[in-house]
Order: sequence, then structure tokens, then C-alpha cells
Amino acid sequence: MIIYSDIISGDELLSDTFKIVPSKDCPILWETDCRKYLKKADSDFQLEGANPSAEDGDDAGGGDEGEATMVHDIEDQFRLVWLKTEEGLKPSKEAFKAHLKTYVKKLLKALQDSGASEETIAEFKSGAAGAVKKITGNYDNYDVMMGQSMDGDAMHVLIDFREDGVTPYATLWKHGLKEIKV
Repeated sequence: MIIYSDIISGDELLSDTFKIVPSKDCPILWETDCRKYLKKADSDFQLEGANPSAEDGDDAGGGDEGEATMVHDIEDQFRLVWLKTEEGLKPSKEAFKAHLKTYVKKLLKALQDSGASEETIAEFKSGAAGAVKKITGNYDNYDVMMGQSMDGDAMHVLIDFREDGVTPYATLWKHGLKEIKV
């Protein structure tokens, strides 16, 4: 199995259990389809084969149905955190542009410091402006998530829906991920 972690924060953001494809119009961005599902509260679980009545649980094996929330599988598996302002909204487009500017500079420095090949660095440099343009052009459609460390300078995972309006997908920076074999 391969886990992909953010080279700036070290947060795990993706794994090869997801089908990863380059973005059609910007190959330095990766896309992966996600699933949404209903997740009950963490305390609302039952081990297979357990007897709920013997464990002081109810016969239904769970708590209040109202405690369940819809989550994306990538959000749940990698403990991603929704990026929202105090008003409960995602940051403004201008604020996110400022983040992208800082992120691209930090990512380039991280690639250089890690000894990435000249070819890799050239690929990133030639595609970064197009990636920023694609992201900012579609920003109103994205939901924005951060890794569990909540490092504001690290990669943000962007969630949108495919043309069918039903299938969510995540967008990540290819060069911002470090491959870890486990």
C-alpha cells in the first residue's frame, strides 16, 4: 500500500486505494473520486459478535440516529478538517489566492530542498500557474479541507462534484505529495 503525505506538513492525505488520475487540463493536479456516506458518532459502534444488551447498549446496537453526519471517505480516512472562517464559511477567493501564492513558493522550496530532479522541478514550475488559474477559476464550487495538523501553509484538499452532480472528487497537488510505502 502507498500512502501519500503532504511534503510540507507531513499530514497523510491520500492512498493508492483511491483511483488517482491526473486532471485532464492540468496534469500537475491529481483527482480522485470519493464517496459520501452516513457516519454515526464515534461512540456509536459495536464490535462484530458483541451482545448489545450485555454491554449496556440498546438492542439496535447504536445511539441516536440524529448524531449521524454525511462525510467523504477521504475526509474520514485521513482525518481532514473543513477549512471555515469564524462565520462558518470557507475563506474568500482573495484569501485563498494569497494562500496559493505562499503554498506554491513553499512547495517549490520543499522540492528543491528534498533533492527533486530538475525534470520534476521544471514540470512543477511550468504547470503551477495553470493549476492556480484552474483552482481560482473554480473556487466557488470547491469545499476546502486541511490535513489534521491544520497547517495553514500546507496543501489544502479541494472537493468538487463531477458533471453528474452526484460524484464528489478531490483535487490535490501531485508534486506536494510524498510517497510512503507501507
